[in-house]
Amino acid sequence: MPKAIHTPAFLDEITPFLAVEVFQAARALEAQGKNIIHLEFGEPDFPTPEPVRAAAIRSMERGETRYTHSLGIPELRETICAYHKTKYGTVLDPEQVLVSQGTSFLAYLALLLLLEPGDEVILPDPTYACYANFVRLAHGVPVFVPLRESEGFQLDPAAVKKVITPRTRALMLCSPANPTGVLLRPDVLRDLAALEVPILSDEIYHGLSYGAPEHSILEYTDNAFVLNGYSKYFAMTGWRLGYLVFPKHLRATVMRLHQNVMISASEFVQHAAIAAMTEAVPICERYRAEYDRRRVFLIENLAAIGLPLKYEPSGAFYVFADASHFGQDSLALAMRILTETGVALTPGNDFGPGGEGYLRFSYANSMENIAEALKRLKPFFQRRG
Repeated sequence: MPKAIHTPAFLDEITPFLAVEVFQAARALEAQGKNIIHLEFGEPDFPTPEPVRAAAIRSMERGETRYTHSLGIPELRETICAYHKTKYGTVLDPEQVLVSQGTSFLAYLALLLLLEPGDEVILPDPTYACYANFVRLAHGVPVFVPLRESEGFQLDPAAVKKVITPRTRALMLCSPANPTGVLLRPDVLRDLAALEVPILSDEIYHGLSYGAPEHSILEYTDNAFVLNGYSKYFAMTGWRLGYLVFPKHLRATVMRLHQNVMISASEFVQHAAIAAMTEAVPICERYRAEYDRRRVFLIENLAAIGLPLKYEPSGAFYVFADASHFGQDSLALAMRILTETGVALTPGNDFGPGGEGYLRFSYANSMENIAEALKRLKPFFQRRG
């Protein structure tokens, strides 16, 4: 009998990713022949734009499949800087940009740069399911600030200030937000920057806003790290490429850390990313217009099935609907909905205690599928109304 392998106790604090659990249950039902409509994942249903795919193929044909500079190829980092200058008016140096295998890894890397064991990171509640686990994996402590639907799920700078302690090392933001789809107002970003706590701003949903434009935290402070990438706006989830903008004085430390754990991002994918930023924006803008059409349709029809919203989601591709009047256990509710209707939704408690009782709808699916999902859900909620 082999000796049991010991795992560190802190891993017991890493919570499951409930969206994946719903997805796996949905796949099991599909294997039994049941038709499932997937509204649980935030993955674009559109194809990666053709210019991006073509650039990757050309790059591979040129033999660009080797290690690169550990920060990323200079051409891509220069393209990222030019993109930020055009979009936000911010001036970046290519030497403060790190390209790597997706924003999730980069978020973890940024936290490793910031945290000693026991240090604190402030997070909104609800927020993206994995952020708190990233903090725990970096041996930090997540500290939550509640968001309220009645306040439009805007983060209150005064509430953030109250939880700052001598152990606070960062404030982590996502705007447009997952799961709420809320865009933080410019005055909120400005006031958060004035707190003089380093801000780790996940801007992966930039480009997907419907109304007011999004703003980068770098417009308000240099005391920040920015996460962005190509998965959402550019419909490149499987390409696994993102970038981190960091304070320039950390360049040597960032390079040393990245060289040890990743070496570099895939070369041909980096060339594809250049094409995304320089050639694919018109295509992605058509995608954005279709997301907006779906967003309006979903919001208008949720009230009819018993899930009226008290706020307006104006970014990303999510709607966060309060279903607490149908039961407080959102995971159990999501699983019942999946089993009885064939509609896969993400339970709100995946996003923190403040999400309990909610359901997240992703409209990264066709209008036809969204309409069919609502048709199936209406009698389910009417029976429980």
